[in-house]
Amino acid sequence: MKPRGSFKVKNYSGRPKLRPKNNRASAPAIRLKPGADSSLKAVFKTIGVPEDSPFSPDPFQLEALDAIEKADCLVTAPTGSGKTWIAVQAISRIREKGGRSWYATPLKALSNAKFHEFSEIFGQDQVGILTGDRKERPEASVIVGTTEILRNQLYDAMHHGQTLDTDFVVLDEAHFLGDEDRGVVWEETMIYLPARIPLLLLSATIGNAGKIAEWLTAIRSKACTVIEETKRPVPLFPIFLHPSGTLLPLLSSDVKEKGRISKKVREYLFDEKPQRLTSNYSLLPPMGEILGILDKFNLLPAIFFLKSRADCDHALDLCKDHWVDDPDRMQTLHQRIDDILAQNPHLAKHRQLRHLERLAVGAHHSGQLPAWKQVIETLMTEGLLQAVFATSTVAAGVNFPARTVVFLNTDRFNGREFMPLSPTEFHQMTGRAGRRGMDHIGFAIAIPGKFLDIRLCAQLFTATPSDIKSQIRINFSMVLNLLLSHAPDQIEDLLTRSFATFLLMRAGGKRTEARALSGTRHKVLINEFNRHLSFLKLTGFVTPEGSLTQDGQWASQLRVDQPLLIAEGFRKGIFPQSDPALMAAILSLFVSDREMDDHVDRRSVPPPLFDAFIAVSTALKPLMRDLYDHDFDVRPLYLRPAMTVYAWAGGMPWEEVVELSEGAEGDLVMLMLRTADHLRHVMSLEKTFPEAAETASKANELILKAPVWMEIDA
Repeated sequence: MKPRGSFKVKNYSGRPKLRPKNNRASAPAIRLKPGADSSLKAVFKTIGVPEDSPFSPDPFQLEALDAIEKADCLVTAPTGSGKTWIAVQAISRIREKGGRSWYATPLKALSNAKFHEFSEIFGQDQVGILTGDRKERPEASVIVGTTEILRNQLYDAMHHGQTLDTDFVVLDEAHFLGDEDRGVVWEETMIYLPARIPLLLLSATIGNAGKIAEWLTAIRSKACTVIEETKRPVPLFPIFLHPSGTLLPLLSSDVKEKGRISKKVREYLFDEKPQRLTSNYSLLPPMGEILGILDKFNLLPAIFFLKSRADCDHALDLCKDHWVDDPDRMQTLHQRIDDILAQNPHLAKHRQLRHLERLAVGAHHSGQLPAWKQVIETLMTEGLLQAVFATSTVAAGVNFPARTVVFLNTDRFNGREFMPLSPTEFHQMTGRAGRRGMDHIGFAIAIPGKFLDIRLCAQLFTATPSDIKSQIRINFSMVLNLLLSHAPDQIEDLLTRSFATFLLMRAGGKRTEARALSGTRHKVLINEFNRHLSFLKLTGFVTPEGSLTQDGQWASQLRVDQPLLIAEGFRKGIFPQSDPALMAAILSLFVSDREMDDHVDRRSVPPPLFDAFIAVSTALKPLMRDLYDHDFDVRPLYLRPAMTVYAWAGGMPWEEVVELSEGAEGDLVMLMLRTADHLRHVMSLEKTFPEAAETASKANELILKAPVWMEIDA
């Protein structure tokens, strides 16, 4: 199928398809002399693989199982300590009684992984998955899915006056309650979940687990028990790599100086002209040399946490001097890669395949294709890679262990700015060091450089976990959905159940001041709700009495970031009703949430798309102006994402679509997946807009094709 219109990829950007290689890769290598401080000799002797032994649950796991039989339970424990085992045993008990369970995770990738894991445990026909992208066996006794889907099911249940059709809920990675962007979904889920349904929360270690349990006890009128495990399943030893190539203990072994930086590292810090691992040509150190040092002391495989996607990719080229001296292992690696590529031939053209095959190293970040990231995860988990260069996102929720993790920076980009790592983020990253059942000990290595604060790094090793703060906020989708089943005064009462209100009510210090602060915070929530409600009345989605109009009822099914703009488009009849590719392109206008240079050569835009874009922009301008005048966030409608979606849906080859997008493959996949998610919400409007719903379904099929939608059979 040929793409419609006249996309001129080569001439559009003014850049050749084959870009020159980064000249930084040719920078002269810094020669390091591998060495280790004598004090590490005893530590390195403990490196090895534990003997196989029958599984025996830890005391905290048994305590949690006992607790969930009587009450809700919040389990906080280090990464890799066996929290999933608790969920599996609890789900088994529910199934023995004929009940159903819901296992919610923050990531589609993690949901997919748990779906496969649980299918092997409980039987493929007993496990379903609901992530938006996938909907398989929704009537199964065990459902795995994203927390957003679970929250949406709670919305539907409240609307129809029913209870959620499950007997047990597990919220994995429950510390996402404090996530700035998505924490509101976790908080809503906890507030709306009927008290009759036992709730098991699994989390990395958090500072205020007791407060969260107290809050849940208060709003659910049933006890919530905290089971806390602080001991790592595999001990962690922190190391400092001196620029000479010598490994040093990062922290002092002196009991009196617990948590302090070791003497030799302090000497380096106070050196007036300290040695550097980086050169004038690159901010990255000689990765091949560093891998050689780690290999010499049996510290591989390793995960290197780097600052950016570009650094992860560039690091691969810096490994060219390190070869794996193990023919049998490399043969196994090549055979495994061949097996995977046989199922997914598109990946055979991946630009980083040669690094994987020749050097046993890979890059893992959000700019990569999801299928490629899954390949890296599979090979690393099977012990076939030497190293992976990753951004901090790999630490969140993916089973991706190594013997060693390496830090080159102590900050991370949060989407807006670089911020110092929090103790929770740091503990998640170090949680990947030391594989349970595969290592006696794990290591975390700090490499000095421009972006590494050695003092902060040392502090983070002994820092107490971060507290979780409420991230609840009001948005139009929330208000519309709550109005499906609640009157405005009932919603105000519901907002008093927020974690934010509870925290302020229980704040230390003067109780009067705490109550005043709580009242202020609650008043802010109520005012925000009323502000949204007033605007919905003004625009005809809510009646003057506070109930949903007919438009408001179907608009509530648009559980997306900009439901009013999409709803207005349908009210005005400006969206394509019979052209699937054009429908996908127009829906993508409401997906992109990052600023971009949207300068587009008018001649490169297919006429149908340009005409539709102008029509939509013109028709929605009054509502966008009203939103702006009432102090609501308004995002620009960017044409470039729509061009790429239209081209992909119309049949343009993936490589050309990537160039047209002028972005990374991973970002483009995310655009397609989020567009598909918006299309699925339009499909839910089949009773009101049957033609549009059918077109949205066809559009979904056009964009969810390889390599956007691929699954690796691991």
